Amino acid sequence: MNAKHHELCASDEWAGTVKDHIIPWILEGAELGDDVLEVGPGPGRTTGVLQAMTPQLTAVELDPLFAEPLARRFAGTNVEIIQADATELPIPDGRFSAALSFTMLHHVPSPELQDRLLAELARVLRPGGILAGTDSLDSEAFRELHEDDICVPVDPLTLPARLAAAGFTDVQVDTNPYAIRFRARKR
Repeated sequence: MNAKHHELCASDEWAGTVKDHIIPWILEGAELGDDVLEVGPGPGRTTGVLQAMTPQLTAVELDPLFAEPLARRFAGTNVEIIQADATELPIPDGRFSAALSFTMLHHVPSPELQDRLLAELARVLRPGGILAGTDSLDSEAFRELHEDDICVPVDPLTLPARLAAAGFTDVQVDTNPYAIRFRARKR
């Protein structure tokens, strides 16, 4: 994540947007259950909101520069931070009731690795477990924010088939002018 992107994602403005708009849009009507996985929390603005929504939250973050401060911040709470690659989760099959991904899939360096991540989420979900998430729609402004950064936009037209191939059913993909919202259940 480049410095400009990091500044935005760590800002109080972004935290307000996450709390007031993004999480309600993504989780509208969803039951998360008792043990939730969040992938790619970055600076943890989503994690702070999700913490109050479930008895147990596990956040997997690849970058130790984010994972270590998050682990300190959430020590002694219902949140566990794991520094790991979400395409190879060090988590047993069928553990989680829900898995969540907030505006991070485009940071995964290829569509093939994105698909591997989606398959890993299916693996660690219980049968019937919910996957819910969002990512930004591709645009010039989106690309500018990611200058000198990994940016592999997710195509909303191909996402339903990709989710089905990863092991999900009841796939729903919606867009607004800025973002993709997706939801599915593990077969």
